[in-house]
Amino acid sequence: MSSQHPCQRVVVTPGFRVRVAAVPEGGAGAAGLGDTMALRWWWRCGPGSRWEQPLGSLPRLRPPGPGARTPLLPPTPSAAICHFTQRNSTLSFPKICNIFWRFHHTSTSHWCSCSKTVSNEKYQDPFQLGRKDLKNLYEDIKKELLVSAAEFKEMCDYYFDGKGKAFRPMIVVLMARACNIHHNNSREVQASQRSVAIIAEMIHTASLVHDDVIDDANSRRGKMTVNQIWGERKAVLAGDFILSAASVALARIGNTTIISVLTQVIEDLVRGEFLQLGSKENENERFAHYLEKTFKKTASLIANSCKAVSILGCPDPKVHEIAYQYGKNVGIAFQLIDDVLDFTSCADHLGKPAAADLKLGLATGPVLFACRQFPEMNAMIMRRFSKPGDVERARKYVLQSDGVQQTTYLAQRYCHEATREISKLRPSPEREALIQLTEMVLTRDK
Repeated sequence: MSSQHPCQRVVVTPGFRVRVAAVPEGGAGAAGLGDTMALRWWWRCGPGSRWEQPLGSLPRLRPPGPGARTPLLPPTPSAAICHFTQRNSTLSFPKICNIFWRFHHTSTSHWCSCSKTVSNEKYQDPFQLGRKDLKNLYEDIKKELLVSAAEFKEMCDYYFDGKGKAFRPMIVVLMARACNIHHNNSREVQASQRSVAIIAEMIHTASLVHDDVIDDANSRRGKMTVNQIWGERKAVLAGDFILSAASVALARIGNTTIISVLTQVIEDLVRGEFLQLGSKENENERFAHYLEKTFKKTASLIANSCKAVSILGCPDPKVHEIAYQYGKNVGIAFQLIDDVLDFTSCADHLGKPAAADLKLGLATGPVLFACRQFPEMNAMIMRRFSKPGDVERARKYVLQSDGVQQTTYLAQRYCHEATREISKLRPSPEREALIQLTEMVLTRDK
């Protein structure tokens, strides 16, 4: 940022919106550089950008040739990730706005071309729009967990207290409506589609209970974990019971295709946990390993749940793929931002200890990016930050590097792709809400 504007920064979101945010005095250096890089990333990754694969695992973006119109391709869990190049330059605030304005107007037609028509639907808050379909969500989940033993019931109900945002069920019901409208203009969510939203939340919560046991976690969502209150053995049984109740609810839907799609989630959760227990010695394979683990542990649930409701609402396989790709990209972006927050948010705000991943020996996106600037971190990764002082040193290196910024830009790229996919559906308030959700993923702070 220019010194003329030390207390301003530009925040760019996937919907091509710009806002100017205040930053504290003295904080404009890091924040200004990051936001300038963010704008440059959007400018370079716009329509016409193309990608090359150099040696190694981090491809570099280069400008397109004359007249090139190669579409922007997303990274995938099995592919290496993008390294965003940067030049040494300083942009004044007016110049940034002028560049962004030109980019917005030269890109709008390409951006909208993936949709059948340009949407004139009025913006609606995603959570407000989905509230009707999620009314009594947690009460209905508790009905699925009917048990006689008081202690066991208390354990199973512990995380279903209605205080969460129900992010995953929200995406599922919005996707259900968007697909129903696209197919036959029906604005109602089918009972079976709502059941998928309930099952998704149950599978997610069961995985949290098991994760806390594996990680020996002390806190979750701002309160003590099940394993800390009732012990590891009972916590494992509680997670198993929630998962079995979700399976019974899934069987009641009575659709073998849906059963196949959602049981894939459970398989991916287990495989993802095994991937997290291991690490790659080859530095060039680490990012692919990390992204595959991220997909299986986080994104598979959202992707396959979205696909399931699209199957129930529309017979078109193209729509099923749109729903799946949207969920996959949003899910990966969600976890990338989660990994960023592990370094940038305080423990009280997060509801769990800060730097928790490092303490568990996990090398997430910010760490892997930081390795490129601090190669000495490679040895720490291989010993899973087990030596005294490793966690503190690694955290310091990450914050001194551009690891946080680069991981954030990668999340932006996934959200961009999610928006591109969902824009192929017929315009509707639900479709626009799903686009808005991608921005909420990027701007969340816990």
